[in-house]
Amino acid sequence: MLIDAHCHLDFTEFDPDRDAVMAAARGVGVKHFIVPGTTCARWQAVLALGQQHQDVSVCAGLHPYFMDEHRDQDLARLACLLNERSELVAVGECGIDARFDATLDAQWAYFDAQLTLAKQHALPVVVHCVKANDTVAKRLRQRTLSRAGLIHAFAGSYEQARKFVDLGYVLGLGGAATYQRAKRLHRVIRALPDDSFVLETDSPDMPLSGYQGQRNEPCRVSDVCDVVATLRGQAREHVAAISSANAARLFRLPFAVD
Repeated sequence: MLIDAHCHLDFTEFDPDRDAVMAAARGVGVKHFIVPGTTCARWQAVLALGQQHQDVSVCAGLHPYFMDEHRDQDLARLACLLNERSELVAVGECGIDARFDATLDAQWAYFDAQLTLAKQHALPVVVHCVKANDTVAKRLRQRTLSRAGLIHAFAGSYEQARKFVDLGYVLGLGGAATYQRAKRLHRVIRALPDDSFVLETDSPDMPLSGYQGQRNEPCRVSDVCDVVATLRGQAREHVAAISSANAARLFRLPFAVD
């Protein structure tokens, strides 16, 4: 079985054919989808997906890319949502995107607040981290969450990977791994312990090599699995099993991984 540990099935890009997209993923062995929330305005759509599909688990958070859409009261709304909705499996997507220097101070304020909420509710975090691996690792080490979380779309060095893994975080491996030029990431993938990564697509974003310019879809987590297995010199079935077990453990999914 496969788990897509990070896909935005609530996004409007999937409105015309969401059921068909999910069916295509199931057809290649994807048994579960983790859908993170990105803005307050999208939380209800995310929650609705979780209610409609038994194979969807959901998270809620405030994503650093969408700072223009966030309001201070959204943090209080997130706190209320976490109190009210026990089906949420993580806080996120949250984090830091250092490409956007003008909002960096606000990003840190929102990130810190969400780390506090995750700690209060004993939930993992789903972390978006772009050009900020070292500073984010330092902050996570200072905050010592009880359940750590997922470093989504990891693309850093092995030294940075070790910082996260040593803190108990797992790394999300996705489309970036499929590009031949990603030599540094390939070295990381080869060296990671079996219990330190999950597979993901970030659909509809982060298309795989060969699909540039196209909408990414959860079915392509199967292609990610093939690439990761080749890089690690492991059987595809082994990589599918261990990555799915890691996701199930991280998010405390209510089923056994075979």
